[in-house]
Amino acid sequence: MNPFSIKLPISFSIDKLQSELAVCENDLWTPHFNTQRYEGSWTSISLRSASGEVNDILSFANKEYHNTSLLDHCPYFTEIINWFKCDKEAIRLLRLDPQSEIKEHVDNDTSYEDGFFRIHIPIVTNSEVFFYVNHELVPMRMGECWYANFQLPHSVQNKGLKPRIHLTLDCVRNAWSDDLFTKMGFDIHYSSKKNQYSDEVKRQIIAELSRTPSEINAKIIASLQAK
Repeated sequence: MNPFSIKLPISFSIDKLQSELAVCENDLWTPHFNTQRYEGSWTSISLRSASGEVNDILSFANKEYHNTSLLDHCPYFTEIINWFKCDKEAIRLLRLDPQSEIKEHVDNDTSYEDGFFRIHIPIVTNSEVFFYVNHELVPMRMGECWYANFQLPHSVQNKGLKPRIHLTLDCVRNAWSDDLFTKMGFDIHYSSKKNQYSDEVKRQIIAELSRTPSEINAKIIASLQAK
């Protein structure tokens, strides 16, 4: 099995990240739509969304995405985005306020093996932020660049006195990313088969897919329930 989280061999300027964050914070943060998934305050601003609007924070695979007007004012974020030589879907700033928690859940279509990968770049964080993936702590520090398989159970707790803000990029796997991930020790020929999921992970995936009914999701649910 491939690593469920890994730090990429690149880092970014904390000063530049935080400078452009200040530009973005003039826009209103939009509360996350799934209120059952968190306690406290979990909000987002879109740099790239399906509608092209800053307050459209939905993220679904295989949709057409557009840069928002806010990205025009963020040359360093644009530089970071362009470092990834692949197609991008949703690109957002995700903020978890102090004394807030994202409950354990799974996100569909965020596994490298299934053709997608979500990148996290911490802009503001503190030592009291606890980010767990597959029940193991992932120590993301400011300016670092991380991939994690968010189809596995994950959760975040901010027990500190300052917000935790990450730049996140939803990317589409291609030959460039295969070369990058191979150099990081991934077996790019590995296939994550549905029957390799534990019953608990399958339950969480089915619950997540059920929130957005579609013909494709119904087929996936049926496949999971048959195994």
